[in-house]
Amino acid sequence: MVSRFEVYLVNLDPELTADPKNTRPSVVISPNEVNRNLDTAIIAPLATTKMEYPTRVPVEFLNGRRHVILDQIRSVDQARLVKKIGEIEEASRPSIVERLQELFAE
Repeated sequence: MVSRFEVYLVNLDPELTADPKNTRPSVVISPNEVNRNLDTAIIAPLATTKMEYPTRVPVEFLNGRRHVILDQIRSVDQARLVKKIGEIEEASRPSIVERLQELFAE
């Protein structure tokens, strides 16, 4: 089962193929209830960027500073999650959830 805060290489090719050419690391941000009961997951890209912005949450991942880019979230079929490459550290998780709540608050 896919879990919240896991990081996957995600196949973003227009058509799902066995040989993906456009894979990007992304963080699963959908709640586990969604991940268990639907075939889709909500993801946010994980990238190195120097651009600081309120919707980009800094995290430590793979021995470097990365950003969870919450202004580019999307829903994908879980079949597009090619390979799990890790998890977001426990200390960064509350910041991601708080930023999501701020982003969708009235």
